[in-house]
Amino acid sequence: MTSHRIDTHHHHYPKAYVSKVDDVLRRTSHAFYPRLTKWQPSQAIEAMDKDGIAVSVLSIGTPSVWLGEAAASRALARECNDASAKMQADCKGRFGHFATIPLPDTDGSLREIEYLFDTLHADGIALATNYDDKYPGEEAFAPVFDELNRRKAVVYFHPTAASFAFNRVKDIPPPTLEFPFDTTRTIVSLMFSGTFARCPNIRWIFSHGGGALPMLAGRVVGLARNRPELAARVPNGVMAELRKLYYDVVGIGTRGAFTALKEIADPSRLLFGTDFPFWSPHETIEALAGMGLAPAELAAIERGNALALLPGLKA
Repeated sequence: MTSHRIDTHHHHYPKAYVSKVDDVLRRTSHAFYPRLTKWQPSQAIEAMDKDGIAVSVLSIGTPSVWLGEAAASRALARECNDASAKMQADCKGRFGHFATIPLPDTDGSLREIEYLFDTLHADGIALATNYDDKYPGEEAFAPVFDELNRRKAVVYFHPTAASFAFNRVKDIPPPTLEFPFDTTRTIVSLMFSGTFARCPNIRWIFSHGGGALPMLAGRVVGLARNRPELAARVPNGVMAELRKLYYDVVGIGTRGAFTALKEIADPSRLLFGTDFPFWSPHETIEALAGMGLAPAELAAIERGNALALLPGLKA
């Protein structure tokens, strides 16, 4: 099989990371926990080769590297980022890297950003949708986004759940319901804090088709229409900002979800992803194959759009 796809939503689990966040992984991903603890680069390569994936962009998923204390979180971020760089070197040409930073530690994050771009030459930054229940539009995070804007960075968001969202519905784990809503909260936070307008050079990627946003976009537009003080923070308009964002197509494998996303997203902003090792790459491939896409549109989602965004991958 010819490998041509580019996977922008591909998690890795360095041993240092698993050991530090073990309890949270057990709680939030218990069905997948054994798979995560046994993760190896060779398993990723095997899955990629089986399903025609040329390059996967590595990122740390939930719960990120924040351990509740700055020094330990800075050290874990550096360990994870160095492990990613080593994996890239060992498997030349097969992996990109969205690096992690120790938010909500702003000073530590700014130092790590310098290291990531100037030394490791990361392809972008991977963030969680909230940190200690604080969303990214909050003023405390502004220096980080201003620096990422200065560097014209790619910023990728992966959902997590806020503390108030755990166990809201009995027996239903947070990824099923809460992750899509946390992604939506994050987009709205960045929108109405004025961060999108203030940081036009950042290329933003949101997982899982933007969560619940495609179904709620009309309500967000209505909010801006009825609240002039909020509309002033989105001078180009809500829909214009939504069309600038990138969205991966992981987990939106029904026609209704995919059609809703296409209503708000520019076609050049849709990206292929797999959520490996949680899901087989075949899940996304099969879903896209059933959408009735024209060959050129499918090729753009599976490869072309990612290459335009991340030319350094050289896939």
